[in-house]
Amino acid sequence: MLNNLLDAASVWAGIGSVLLAVLILLVMVTVHEFGHYVAGKILKFKINEFSVGFGPALLQRTNKKTGEKFSLRLIPLGGYCAFEDEDGLEEEREKAEKAEKDAAMPGDNGADDVFTDENLRPLPAAPQKAGMDGRKGAEAVKKPSGRFCDQAPWKRIIVLVSGALMNYLLALLLIFVSFFAFGQLMLMTYRVEPSTDIAAEYSFRDGDVILEAEGKGIYMTTDLMSALKDRREGDLVQFRVSRIVDAATGERAEEDIAVQLRRATDFQNSADTDRLWEALGVAKQTDEAGNVTADADGNPSYLVYSTSYRFGFFETVGRAFMYSFRIAGAIFRVLGELLMGALGPEAFGGPVTTIAVTSQIAARGLQPFLEIAAYIGVNLAVFNLLPIPALDGSKVVFTAIEWVRGKPVNRKVEAAIHAVGFLLILGFAVLVDILQFL
Repeated sequence: MLNNLLDAASVWAGIGSVLLAVLILLVMVTVHEFGHYVAGKILKFKINEFSVGFGPALLQRTNKKTGEKFSLRLIPLGGYCAFEDEDGLEEEREKAEKAEKDAAMPGDNGADDVFTDENLRPLPAAPQKAGMDGRKGAEAVKKPSGRFCDQAPWKRIIVLVSGALMNYLLALLLIFVSFFAFGQLMLMTYRVEPSTDIAAEYSFRDGDVILEAEGKGIYMTTDLMSALKDRREGDLVQFRVSRIVDAATGERAEEDIAVQLRRATDFQNSADTDRLWEALGVAKQTDEAGNVTADADGNPSYLVYSTSYRFGFFETVGRAFMYSFRIAGAIFRVLGELLMGALGPEAFGGPVTTIAVTSQIAARGLQPFLEIAAYIGVNLAVFNLLPIPALDGSKVVFTAIEWVRGKPVNRKVEAAIHAVGFLLILGFAVLVDILQFL
């Protein structure tokens, strides 16, 4: 009976973790779209609908004053802010219809001609009333339509980047909350492998928290790898650590130390952490029989953990900003390794993998929850600004081209490029998820 209850509790805990991961993704996407919405409202764009989720509408309300719809939809893995004629195709259709009508009408003056009922001969067009600025006829100022593609390019660029900006600001807020409430998560050498070839003074100790390497602040494992890259076995590397100076009380003090590398650090890619921990002398985790334990991919587990470490107020503020930049830098590094072939698609994860990993991390506590939510927020901000078709960054590029040329790229061509880009992104996401299970 007790075992059944424990199994049921474990199942519900797992379901709760998955729902928590889905909630993080939904909030981040909603915040992204809200960034577009706010910028659009400020700059007087016409907005047709703001939706949380995709698929059939569960709830829907229409603002009687503006005509905007606000929807809550069935599939909680996205959302959108729909602007009037965002792709410009409606404008293209209107131009085509006008051209057809003009071609069908006799006379040289097209749709502006006025015809008599008697002989259909063109007569001069009736004089137009003065516009709002006092000018007459064709010189009258047209009132802006509010359609997306009718707006000035600089306004459209602001709207396009506002989604990513909102993601980044939320991520930064979460980092601030995490750092001030719990401290920053830092790497700690939980246990170090003893060595007969290296003096103790040139080695880490159990419980050392790594603060700096070669004068560079350490925020993530990739920072440590960058500081140590392409060093030879036996090289001395300068570190600043927080070290236990009183085992009885757990009192710590910051110290500058030199560590002799136990192997070369010719890392193959950012996932080559085994080489890193071996070079630093971190011990491998073993079971009761003394056998080295491994993860699901067969890689050995090393006794290096994350631990919370507090800094002063102003240093915490600075480190919060720097941490957000380091997350963005890590994303660019991984993408670069993918393009150069140093990392394969199997090193990435699509929506299913993202939810699985996020649920595991978020279930560990409030601080990991804040950390993974911030990480996803920065990821969304950076990824959406990449110049990949269908993403905001690509739309910014097309808008900038229009700004420089004075006229847009053919709207149908642009729409086709974005459609192909969307299919490729979707296909890649499905592929990398499949590779995780092979």
